[in-house]
Amino acid sequence: MSTQDNNGAAHAAFDTDVVIVGGGPVGMGLAIELGQRGIRCVVVERYPQPQPIPKGQNLTQRTMEHFHAWGAEKELRAARTIPPEYGIGGLTAYGTLLGPHYDWLQRDLVKPYYFTANERLPQYATEAVLRRRAASLPAIDTLYGWEAGDVQQDADGVTVSVAERGGSGRRQLRAAYAVGCDGARSLVREKSGITQSKTDHDRMMVLLVFKSEGLHELLKCYPGKSYYNVLQPGLKGYWKFFGRVDLGSTWFFHAPVPPGTTKENFDFAAYLHEAVGAPFDIAFEHIGFWDLRFMLANRYRQGRVFIAGDAAHSHPPYGGYGVNSGLEDARNLGWKLAASLKGWGGERLLDSYDAERRPVFGSTIRDFIAKSIETDRAFLETHDPAVDQARFDQAWQARAKGAVGEVHAFEPNYEGSPVVQPNGSGQGPSAVGSHQFIARAGHHLAPAALSSGCNVYEALGPGFTLLALEASPDAVQAFRDAATASAVPLKVVEAALEGEAARYGARLVLLRPDNFVAWTSDSAGPTAENIREGLENAIGSAVNR
Repeated sequence: MSTQDNNGAAHAAFDTDVVIVGGGPVGMGLAIELGQRGIRCVVVERYPQPQPIPKGQNLTQRTMEHFHAWGAEKELRAARTIPPEYGIGGLTAYGTLLGPHYDWLQRDLVKPYYFTANERLPQYATEAVLRRRAASLPAIDTLYGWEAGDVQQDADGVTVSVAERGGSGRRQLRAAYAVGCDGARSLVREKSGITQSKTDHDRMMVLLVFKSEGLHELLKCYPGKSYYNVLQPGLKGYWKFFGRVDLGSTWFFHAPVPPGTTKENFDFAAYLHEAVGAPFDIAFEHIGFWDLRFMLANRYRQGRVFIAGDAAHSHPPYGGYGVNSGLEDARNLGWKLAASLKGWGGERLLDSYDAERRPVFGSTIRDFIAKSIETDRAFLETHDPAVDQARFDQAWQARAKGAVGEVHAFEPNYEGSPVVQPNGSGQGPSAVGSHQFIARAGHHLAPAALSSGCNVYEALGPGFTLLALEASPDAVQAFRDAATASAVPLKVVEAALEGEAARYGARLVLLRPDNFVAWTSDSAGPTAENIREGLENAIGSAVNR
């Protein structure tokens, strides 16, 4: 095959366009993002089948927008192991799950700002859906049961050496780019020389997977909940966390344990009973350990090599940020790689992957996960119902209100990105924002019913989309001309400036392939120069005249 890079040079010797090392949700999501755009890729995944360890279960409304775009939403919802009414809602309890002090965790409060509802199912079920979707796309090849042993790059491309696990197969894959989606111990990250910054919380954690119908009966008092956090003073802000794998029998649990804990020297059943506040039947299926730490790579790109998901960032499984952040990496990186390979995206666009995604995850660690641990620790040190019940109750209610604010404040955005319209705020990309219906450059576009009767998310094109709300025909044509001149894929959606669409507060909205706003104008007829500059900024390179 012949692949075009962003300089237009032909590389006939490539086996594929992109080699993706790691076929978990992030790697498979990236492959689908590329494959749907006609970009050839090879996924190298060490496990022939998804591993049956329940993790990464909470899929947010935003993540489900990805599955909608990837043509896999319906199948994913059909694969769920818990009835829809359980959603991804949970609760936090003080002392024990069956104690008198608890509050609800309401992630569904931001549903109006997204096109799709949230979902919950084990990661291995998600992976199975993604594998089936990838198999339907001819541009994607998969090597299941293979692993990478080396990654080398030069000015023209990347060579990934792979070997069959337990077999004699050996291959060298030559591609324009390689992406490491191979987890926290990423070989791709190591071989490419990307360093990382770690914050160790000096906590040994246990992961338990167990069967218990008795626990399901005990927790029927909390209908519609899927996960449960327990706060105890001795844990100093760290949780004991229960999650449903299915409805009725299978659970997972993680929590701090004393240093040196092994499968043989600790009474895990008693630990679970104490957290719940009552005895119940337990049949353990898995007991594993991990260290609680944060990791953020110091860059997400090194030449022709990129990293995504846990290879780029990892953290304790608090708040369901991990798999959702990784899938957002895939959505962000995929269209930019495709733009480069098709010749209309430049180096500035590729660099924007790091410029957008890395500070967002740094903010996620700092402003949400670590802050949550610190806030809970301070609460536990200050308030004790055994000492002052009334003061504890008042503080507990205030804490619940603060949790609602956190749900609304988690709004990852790319304000200040080099490839979105500047707004003069001085703010850089961050996980802290606010959910609004107005169309803002650098922010996710909220859904809206259009005058045609469909939702804007049902009308989007695979490339850029120009939403024209009673804009002048000359302005719309100027956008079409600018896009055509540089081979930028553009779909124009024209609609009336009325109803929900009027909430966008703009007549022209240029939407990126990942559903983030690149540029807006409240003028019905901006100048051709303004339009050209807006498109140039969005793709990171000059528009041909």
